[in-house]
Amino acid sequence: MLRGLATLCTKSTRASLANRRYFFTATVSNPTFTSFFYHNTQWANNPSSSSSATRRIAHALPNSTVVAVPENISAYKPAEAISSRALLKSYAQLSKARLSILVTLTAMSGVALSPLPITLPILFSTAIGTALCSASANTLNQLQEVPFDAQMARTRTRPLVRRAISPLHATAFAVVTGIAGPALLWTMVNPITAVLGASNIVLYAGVYTWLKRRGVINTWVGAVVGGLPPLMGWTACGGKLLPSQVYPPQIFLPSFLSPESLPSLDVSLVDNPVAPLALFILCFCWQFPHFNALSYVVRGSYAQAGFRMLSVVSPPKNALVALRHSALLLATCSFLIPLSGLTTWAFALTSLFPNLIITRAAYRFWQRTSEKEAKVLFQHCLWYLPVILGLMMVHKQGMDWQRYVGFKSDAVKDEDKRP
Repeated sequence: MLRGLATLCTKSTRASLANRRYFFTATVSNPTFTSFFYHNTQWANNPSSSSSATRRIAHALPNSTVVAVPENISAYKPAEAISSRALLKSYAQLSKARLSILVTLTAMSGVALSPLPITLPILFSTAIGTALCSASANTLNQLQEVPFDAQMARTRTRPLVRRAISPLHATAFAVVTGIAGPALLWTMVNPITAVLGASNIVLYAGVYTWLKRRGVINTWVGAVVGGLPPLMGWTACGGKLLPSQVYPPQIFLPSFLSPESLPSLDVSLVDNPVAPLALFILCFCWQFPHFNALSYVVRGSYAQAGFRMLSVVSPPKNALVALRHSALLLATCSFLIPLSGLTTWAFALTSLFPNLIITRAAYRFWQRTSEKEAKVLFQHCLWYLPVILGLMMVHKQGMDWQRYVGFKSDAVKDEDKRP
């Protein structure tokens, strides 16, 4: 009796190991994600292959219950028509609404910091055109990453993954917004702003998305994408990105180092490439502490989907890059932005406190490289950029806030100019 029981246990163990070995072999021999899916026509048009496929699944998973697939295609229940509210929600998710709003606000910061006036039609056209370009880029990005988004917990609820909207419908939405955005910027604003908007679509949906599974350089390309919207706002007002031969680049030194009067803002600042360069570097450097902290928290999902992020390849270097660019943010706000003439030198003092906060958080993240410190740095980055841009507008060069809010009249200002 004992011998029979031992024989039975041995057979059961061998069968279990055989099943596990079969499942392991099937998983390793088909490493591509698409190999785990069958096309619907396989079940409907070829019943014999349907039953053989069912037997293979049953053999691989003997303890699971396999539901028979109907042979008649009419047995499938048609999908319900999507409502208008659900469609708008899907469009918002495809556009990554919060990210698109942030991109639009950074573009508006370039408008606000320009010394040139702007009309309401151009202002609204710049905002809407930038939002459309961002929506197209984000939708094209999700269209290419459906198999990978399905493997990450934080992206499994995206509309294309859960089939709330068809790929053809999403492609049409991306094409319409991708054409309408640059076209609106071209006709209502100017060609330079339209080219920058189209370039952002190509960089994000093309280069950045392609590089995410190939090398850590993708983060630097993504930072370039984040640095272009302020330049779109700058050029929308008529500002130039390259200097002319008439007016060479100028810097604005502190008053105690420059006894001469400040250069004319309507000429030197608009024609000065240092000003848009400072805006670009500010938004470019901010991307790294913001994204590197977030990517460290979700590095498991990135590794599962096969994305070669720096937080997956080398977490210590990921934290070091965040610290390095936090220090560059401090130098940009303390020297480059006032030198460019975008703000007065008082901005260097008022921006010192928020810069020290984010630099300290980045240093602690680099020192400990833990999820707790990464979350702290990420939370600081959320308020940092709006605060810095707000301070830049407060200390904007040539802005008299007392006269702007009505505390000082134009007559008083004229009396102040008299000797």
